[in-house]
Amino acid sequence: MPVPLSILDLAPVLSGGTAGDALRRTLDLARHAEQFGYARYWVAEHHFTPGVASSQPALLLGQIAAVTGHIRLGSGAVQTGHQSALSIVEQFGLLDALHPGRFDLGLGRSGQRRKEALTELDGPPPPPAEERVVDGLLIPRPFSFAPLLASKRSALFQRLLQLPGAEPPDFPEVLDAIDALLAGPVTDDDGNEARAVPGEGADLELWILGSSGGQSAREAGARGLPFAANYHVAPAKVLEAVEAYRAAFRPSARLAEPYVMVSADVVVAPDDETARRLASPYGLWVRSVRTGAGAMPYPSPEQAAAHAWTEQDRALVADRVATQFVGAPQAVAEGLRTLQRATGADELLVTTVTYDHADRVHSYELLAKQWLG
Repeated sequence: MPVPLSILDLAPVLSGGTAGDALRRTLDLARHAEQFGYARYWVAEHHFTPGVASSQPALLLGQIAAVTGHIRLGSGAVQTGHQSALSIVEQFGLLDALHPGRFDLGLGRSGQRRKEALTELDGPPPPPAEERVVDGLLIPRPFSFAPLLASKRSALFQRLLQLPGAEPPDFPEVLDAIDALLAGPVTDDDGNEARAVPGEGADLELWILGSSGGQSAREAGARGLPFAANYHVAPAKVLEAVEAYRAAFRPSARLAEPYVMVSADVVVAPDDETARRLASPYGLWVRSVRTGAGAMPYPSPEQAAAHAWTEQDRALVADRVATQFVGAPQAVAEGLRTLQRATGADELLVTTVTYDHADRVHSYELLAKQWLG
């Protein structure tokens, strides 16, 4: 049997469109995903990006839950550095109270990454890594986000995302607080109690997402939580991430054995040529992210074709373009089987962006029919 297949949605804003249009397309896609047989439907958390409307996962998930019936819904991921543990537990506790037993609380630690980026730039650069192929899977040269995270633009974002003077706590502290609030009540030395209402006792499945073999992977393993590794964001470090998670894994009440989900960018069409045309704006979109401007509204194939590419442009996005799975259903399914085999993934999380919504829905439909039968 093939491993389960799930969806990660960014609610992409299209060139010439609005955030409202993007969010309504997300609701439509979620309904289709449930019909097609996908296991989960996750939404991302991104801020200050003109091309992405998924900025508040809990709010968006509530809307999706209202128009679907049974598909599991989740966050990929709530960024823990931008809000308190209590706020996170209350938001997802409210969702669970209204739609019991359907939610995955996926957690990320992006709120801490800017401080680490500043430290990284102060030290010597890491030795360059070469592109390689492992068990048929392309592992490209790594891309460093440190210059973007250390930029003045990133500092502005950080100021807007946090209260004045606030410092994001260390990731393990956040995880401890979330666990305590879900189990509740939280008490102090004098016996005073605090309860998350709603939130305490919520039937949530906790996940940790990570893009390397660092703290996120190790914490997920040590706590016996399922882990989602990002081949679509950081393909160079996906093997490092899953290996670190498995090495750190300790059985828990939640999981007896490691459970890994791996993400991938895909575009599927009836034939390879059509799929390549639909995927042609992807490189330009990635370029807008990596130049520090934030994801641009997703361009049409015609707009992408008009871009005058430089060698520097191509090098900037080469790893992401080369690791996108694009083609007819059988070809993409074969690529995903390679990804699953090389990483040992127990589940795959696919994300697709095309300019035309109908093409996007069709891509997910074709993949589901090929993968799930």
